[in-house]
Amino acid sequence: MSDAELIVERNGPVATLTLNRPQAMNALSPSLLKTLCQALGELQEDEDIRALVLTGNGRAFCAGLDLKALGDHPEGLAAFAIHGENDVYAAMERFDRPIIVGVNGVAATGGFELALMGDILIAATGARFADTHCRVGLAPGWGLSQKLARIIGPSRAREAHFSGNFISAEQADAWGLVSRVVAPEALSDSCQQLAEDIASCVPWTVKAYKALVNEGLEMTMGAGLAMEKQVMTYANRQVSGADIAAQRSSVQERGQQQKQRD
Repeated sequence: MSDAELIVERNGPVATLTLNRPQAMNALSPSLLKTLCQALGELQEDEDIRALVLTGNGRAFCAGLDLKALGDHPEGLAAFAIHGENDVYAAMERFDRPIIVGVNGVAATGGFELALMGDILIAATGARFADTHCRVGLAPGWGLSQKLARIIGPSRAREAHFSGNFISAEQADAWGLVSRVVAPEALSDSCQQLAEDIASCVPWTVKAYKALVNEGLEMTMGAGLAMEKQVMTYANRQVSGADIAAQRSSVQERGQQQKQRD
């Protein structure tokens, strides 16, 4: 495998980003953060890419910020520029197509936050999640304190935040933190297949749907329904009956393909 800290691969309409610092459990150094943000920006401009997979090389998905690098910089956390040019949260938010996160191993602290920046999480059986902010004396800055409670509920989230204990892949599945758990050797193919399924759908609809879900999660139900109605009224005027009829056969074909695959 390449020596680059981040491996970028394109397979038709699917791009895969692999964190590649296995000797450091894919911890986020300033240079890796910068490279990751740049890659996300470039992929955002590439309209041929319809889905993105983010995963890690080795036994960890990501161990969070590189604490060794943090200690080596006299300016401390400021050296990472995590709310400046290296703001991976902003870069992930700007990417308007689905992001599938293949959690191949440990996702800890900032790595946990990085995983939650994705739209869909698929975990290998050996994956584990942990929020160690309280153990190392840092505060979260990429949304963990707000996102986790909304996903798995306040009590479970508080347990994870305050204790720093690990959440196994099976527990993450039971709590609804991940979409599903697969064997380690099946993780890459599972992420790729799902990305290809997404890429085969109508691109502008997928983008609009992602925005509807993400923005709606920040609204009341009433406001979200009003937003959906507004988008539906505009969007459905752009589609003719002939277009819908033409897509119906592809939907039936997709159902047969999935039945055979399952």
